[in-house]
Amino acid sequence: MKKVLIANRGEIALRVIRACKELGYETVAVYSEADRECLHVRFADEAVCIGPAPASESYLAMPRIIAAAEITNADAVHPGYGFLAENARFAEICERSGLIFIGPTSKMIAELGDKIAAKSIMKEAGVPVIPGSKSSLESVAQAISLANDTGYPVIVKAAAGGGGKGMRIARNHKEMESAFQMASAEARASFSNATLYLERYFEAPRHVEVQILGDGKGHIMALGERDCSIQRKHQKLIEESPSPAVDSILRQRMIDSAVAGAKAIDYRSAGTVEFLLDKDGSFYFMEMNTRIQVEHPVTEMVYGIDIVKEQLKIAAGNNLEKTAAGLAPKGHAIECRINAEDPAKDFRPMPGRIENFHVPGGYGIRVDTHAYAQYVVPPYYDSLIAKIISHGRDREEAIDQMLRALSEFIIEGIPTTIPFHQQLLSDARFQSGNFDTNFLETWKH
Repeated sequence: MKKVLIANRGEIALRVIRACKELGYETVAVYSEADRECLHVRFADEAVCIGPAPASESYLAMPRIIAAAEITNADAVHPGYGFLAENARFAEICERSGLIFIGPTSKMIAELGDKIAAKSIMKEAGVPVIPGSKSSLESVAQAISLANDTGYPVIVKAAAGGGGKGMRIARNHKEMESAFQMASAEARASFSNATLYLERYFEAPRHVEVQILGDGKGHIMALGERDCSIQRKHQKLIEESPSPAVDSILRQRMIDSAVAGAKAIDYRSAGTVEFLLDKDGSFYFMEMNTRIQVEHPVTEMVYGIDIVKEQLKIAAGNNLEKTAAGLAPKGHAIECRINAEDPAKDFRPMPGRIENFHVPGGYGIRVDTHAYAQYVVPPYYDSLIAKIISHGRDREEAIDQMLRALSEFIIEGIPTTIPFHQQLLSDARFQSGNFDTNFLETWKH
């Protein structure tokens, strides 16, 4: 492996380019016509324009990405997150084209990308799973019958889903018909797959996930847990590690479950096993993400490990035995996602030109961003423009560091979520650690 094409854009593309450079790999950026001035284009060794602004004609256009790899003689592809990162067909095309796909095998992505199949794999491995359907739903009548057995409330979900799409809650059989139809229609529109399944719905759980690495040679290691409970419409806004709701005994149980699930398929590369944590301390497998995640930096800061470098090393054939030696968590880390959105207008995306841009610094602060002064945030993609990560000796210090960093972060020209994060981190309930996934629905600010 000598040259890596990054099949993505923005901050994650830049993040992968940096890891590649430190390991001595040449890099190829791909970009749409809207991203000519994006920093990942500037800092890669080579760059190839792959089409017009719409993602369907550029970042999701598999033939164009493969062609870019061929004309630049790249021998590996890193998909980042989003776009084609969890597309089994894309991974298979890379494999058949003789390209190293820096991630799991296409078979693993396909199996774990199907939520019903993934649930079956985990259950067989002894991982606790959410009560619900064992196969896809064929009709509303079947859904109602299953819900009666499981107990209301329930949630119907897209089997090929993600990002909060294709999901509807039903609290009684009268709500089931509309929930089924709406989830099916959204799943078809978002994933070209209307298949649904049903699970028991937990009213106020926490969302806790375990970061794992596997080398495909039988070695699986877990890098603790992240708490991602601060969400809006199933979209994560703040993540932290370790979780304030998890003690050492519960942590080990969750880690053991995540490792058992990953070992069941001899997982390769970085992945995340996501759990719902109920108030009584019970936890249940929700899904497994077969890619690097937006929130990976909080784990990197706590464990002192570069997860993207480990992905690259695993793809090059290294095993994890040496990596795991002596690895221990240290301190507490928090990540705030800074989006080009207006919280006062229901978080409406606000693309446009950034007039002034100054990133915070100082002890314990890391900023991952592709933005700069005079950069134009395009309207075609996700509104994430930066991630601030604080790392302190404990949670209290990490919060103090983050509040200080947010006060230093200057982005002028477009609205951002910085003021929202300042209010949220100053809230007594957040500071106490006593919150769940419904926190923002009841938060008064």
